This record gives sequence, C-alpha cells and structure tokens, in this order.
Amino acid sequence: MLKKTLFFSNPYRLSLKNLQLVAESKDDGELRTIPVEDIGFMVLDNMQISISMPLIEALVGNNVAVVFSDSKHMPQSMLLNLDSHSIQTEIFRNQIDASIPLKKNLWKQTIECKIANQAKLLKILDRQSADILNLAKGVKSGDTDNREGTAARLYWPRLLGKSFIRDRFGNFPNELLNYGYIILRAAVARSLVGSGLLPTLGIHHRNKYNSYCLADDIMEPYRPYVDKRVFAMIKKNPDIFFLEKEQKVGLLQVLTDDVIIDKMRRPLMIALSMTTSSLAKCYSGELKKLKYPVLK
Repeated sequence: MLKKTLFFSNPYRLSLKNLQLVAESKDDGELRTIPVEDIGFMVLDNMQISISMPLIEALVGNNVAVVFSDSKHMPQSMLLNLDSHSIQTEIFRNQIDASIPLKKNLWKQTIECKIANQAKLLKILDRQSADILNLAKGVKSGDTDNREGTAARLYWPRLLGKSFIRDRFGNFPNELLNYGYIILRAAVARSLVGSGLLPTLGIHHRNKYNSYCLADDIMEPYRPYVDKRVFAMIKKNPDIFFLEKEQKVGLLQVLTDDVIIDKMRRPLMIALSMTTSSLAKCYSGELKKLKYPVLK
C-alpha cells in the first residue's frame, strides 16, 4: 500500500488517539485524523507545531520519516527507527564487511543509472541527449574517470539554460532543487533503515561530517525525477523566484510519482524500498545488481 505524505505548515497540536494521528489546528480548533499506519512521510514546517511523545513513538514504530524544518522553513532533521529489521545485526555486519571491489561495482551501477536517467529526461524534453547516454555506457568500476561530472556539465545547461550553474548556494532555481533533494534524501534514509541498513556507511560518499553517506549514494539515480518536477514548475510559472508553500507541496509529490523499476510501474517511495532491499541483498551476496528505476 502506498503510504501518505503529510505537510504541516500551520500551527497544529499533533497527538495520538486510537492509533490515529490527531491534528488539532491552533488557529480554529479544527480536528483532522489519519491512521498512523497509513503515513510514510511527514514534514513539520512551522515552529509553533507541538507533537506528543506517544505519537512520536507510534510514528517511529511504523517507520514514518518525520522531517523537521528550521526557522527558515528548510528541512533540518528527521526521526529514524533504530530497530526496524528482524535481522538488523546480520545486515549491519554484511554492510560493514563489504569489500572495496563490491563497493566500486555498486557505485558503477549507480552512476550508470543516474547518467542514463539524465539523458532520458533530456530526450523527453526534446533536448540533445545522445552524447550523455553514451557516457553512461562507458562508466568504469568506481567511476574513476568521473563520467558523473562530465555528464553534469552537459546536462544542466541543456535542462535549465546556458546561464544556469548547479550550486547548493547558487541562484534560483537551485533553491527548488535543494528542497526536492532534501526530501528525496530523507525518503531514501527511511527506506535504508527499513531494509536494516546504516544510512551512515556509504559505498562512495565518505565525508566524516556526513551522517547520511549511503542515502546520498543511493539517491543519485532518483535525482532526475526531482529535476523533472522542477523543470515543470518553472515552465508552468516562469515568474517564480522564491520557494513557497505551493512549490514545497509540489516537490513532496515526487514521492508518489510513478517510476519503472524491475520492469514494473511503482510509486517512487515503493521503488526506493525495492532499491534498498536489493542493496542489502548485494551486501549478503544474494544479488549482484542493484534495482534502480528507469526514467520513462
């Protein structure tokens, strides 16, 4: 079952009653309820929201990704279940013991899929893409010749204009991309934990200050789905220059977008679980190939 994505931007009192999330508006007292088991992702984007401990316990117990925004309304932190899989210790050990050749091969697969999805997005938009797709076909183990970077230099100007520079702190629409990627990163972390994996131990990313190295690895082939939504937003309203509630809600919907994975059509959030589950099996030796989505 596809879990629901909730976005709270107004002051609410959030509590638990009969295994349901109860949202009481602090403005007019209006009550809304939803079963906790139906929730997969939740963003709290108002500093006046209060949440009860029993509700937090229930949300974590159901592996709900609860994301907290800061005073600038950007996602800052999240709740993760520390005990979400029946054989978690065994999976942790497999992940820790993964060999360098295995990690390099997994990164090769990841970059191949990311570049291919970037090329396919450009093709959908009638932009030049053949050269980028060719880059995906020649990725070496560990991407030692950095085809990811070469593809990016071709991809971004074609997608968002010759003057656009992809930079976390760059000009708009970087802000839209940042928000979408943060949401995607949180969803990937949720799926990794649900598959019994440690989001901290990456296959390629290894910054000692980064607590989500593996999430940053696994999200790479999914980034073009965020890019697609950002492009559609700009095309629909070329005059937007700020990240507003409407854009945030729109970017959250990327989690419910249909994707093709393992020759099946699935919502992106379900696809993430298939990807992370395949990664755990690659670590255990049950599989050799990661299951990633193919952008259509």
